[in-house]
Amino acid sequence: MRYLVLIALFFLMVSVGLSLQPSELITRWKRPTISGWIALTLVTFVVPPAIALILAWIFRLDYGETVGLFLLGVSPGAPLMTRNLGKSGYDIHLAASYQIWAALMIPIMLPLLVAAAARFGGRALWISPLVLLWQIVLKQLLPLGLGMLVAWFFPAFAERNRPLAGRIGNILFILALVLILYALGAELKHLTLFLPLAAILLAVSSVAIVLVVDIRDEAMRKTFAICNTNRNAGLALLLSAQYVGARDSAPTLVYYALFAPVVMLIYSRIVSKPTETSAIA
Repeated sequence: MRYLVLIALFFLMVSVGLSLQPSELITRWKRPTISGWIALTLVTFVVPPAIALILAWIFRLDYGETVGLFLLGVSPGAPLMTRNLGKSGYDIHLAASYQIWAALMIPIMLPLLVAAAARFGGRALWISPLVLLWQIVLKQLLPLGLGMLVAWFFPAFAERNRPLAGRIGNILFILALVLILYALGAELKHLTLFLPLAAILLAVSSVAIVLVVDIRDEAMRKTFAICNTNRNAGLALLLSAQYVGARDSAPTLVYYALFAPVVMLIYSRIVSKPTETSAIA
């Protein structure tokens, strides 16, 4: 199942890369202001894990469930469902620039936030930034770059095959989730409804907190709201099992991976009319 998830993410990242043009990607990096990026850093990395801890306290989640929810909060940047949701004012180049920025910020922000949370809980925990950087390069930046290279040298081939790559990625990811749910079948029967509710509320909160930032660019607001909901369940699962010692966090991550696309789809339908762009204040 682990390798199935990796293959799915590979196809999804290649699909995104096939949609990109380097010049357009660089242009999107220039659109947000410095204050805008600072605000996005807070709503991407700081506020979601804080909300996760509050939800865990409200619903009295156990250690593994809390760890899973918290690690989702500090792990943005998954590429799931982005192409399908992009039909309602979603800017694929802006989303890719956000994803690259978030990926490069993970080795900086995630170790600090995890260490702070662990210290608050009376533990000492440090995740090496180099380990995280390797994960980001291998599973996100390399397939994204591969897709961009194919699009650069073979634009007709990229245009023709990028929907197929996205469909393969999404089908494989859904298949992996089904297999994980099957493997967790007996364990899921003992879980309360509070865990999926917490996962749904974290996804909804990830959309809502972007909307409170002063983003006057309508396409940017829509894109960032969807991107911020795309938390990286694969990275969270790796960290929870290998570094935090919470091997029973998988149900939390599976619930989020199931419900987050639904939340994104609903939000995308609500804001279906594209408008003119301006800038982040």
